[in-house]
Amino acid sequence: MGVPNFQAMMLPLLRFLSDGKEHSVAELVEVLAKELGLTGADLEERLPSGNRRFRNRINWACVYLRKAGLIENTARGILRITHRGLGVLRQAPEVIDVKFLSQFPEFVEFHMSSRNSTKEAKEDDVSSEETPEEALERSYQALRKTLAQELLEQIKSKSPDFFERLVVDLLLQMGYGGSFKDAGQAIGKTGDGGVDGIIKEDKLGLDVIYIQAKRWEGTVGRSEVQAFAGSLEGHRAKKGVFITTSRFSNDAHEYVEKIEKRIVLIDGETLAQLMIDYNVGVSTVASYEIKRIDLDYFADDSIT
Repeated sequence: MGVPNFQAMMLPLLRFLSDGKEHSVAELVEVLAKELGLTGADLEERLPSGNRRFRNRINWACVYLRKAGLIENTARGILRITHRGLGVLRQAPEVIDVKFLSQFPEFVEFHMSSRNSTKEAKEDDVSSEETPEEALERSYQALRKTLAQELLEQIKSKSPDFFERLVVDLLLQMGYGGSFKDAGQAIGKTGDGGVDGIIKEDKLGLDVIYIQAKRWEGTVGRSEVQAFAGSLEGHRAKKGVFITTSRFSNDAHEYVEKIEKRIVLIDGETLAQLMIDYNVGVSTVASYEIKRIDLDYFADDSIT
């Protein structure tokens, strides 16, 4: 069935706490996973940040219920239902969501302060299935995708010499090639048997990587990759990187998986993502840090 949205977890979470006892978040995760019939794959599903989606949604459901005064923290990672929470359960609601919680002034104050104050934004928040963290990550990924597309457009409009310099810059930022001078001399200079360049794998030059860097519009097929592999054989080389601004066919990917030589295929989309990751051709406009309470700090009340 997949991981339910965080609002769908509020009612079963509150019901689990209905015994009035203290329970850990770890217990919540285990019990709700069984109740919701989640599979191992569901539990391992992760956000782009690497956090587990199910655990993240439980945490946010707890935050919303706590802000509404339905549950409380009695210790680090320990939860208990409140008198208000028990009263809500006696009403036997069919669902508990943002709209339901909006009857509590404390929650409204929290929700208004953490969201855009426009009417349209508030209506979207009521029906949203995303946690605030998921919404932030989705927006980030959308911005990143747009940036990657713009990068590729820029690259394709430039000369082959520019593309070769870009490859040098990227590989250096990734830790290959030694110095810019060494890398610049190695890339785009050989033109020998389908190999565009050679670059050091490490700064000491203990091993080398052969490069094929091509601006393509159409799909790069198996024949082109096979020709590059043959060039490696002619140089008695074991490692190669084929970089293109377009994409590789399925046959090309299957081919490099079968051969003994290690060839990495970097298509246009991957190239753009690497440029973003290693700050090549991009600049930071704004930076946001997501912070959490340091529970270890507050665990020691002897601090003066």
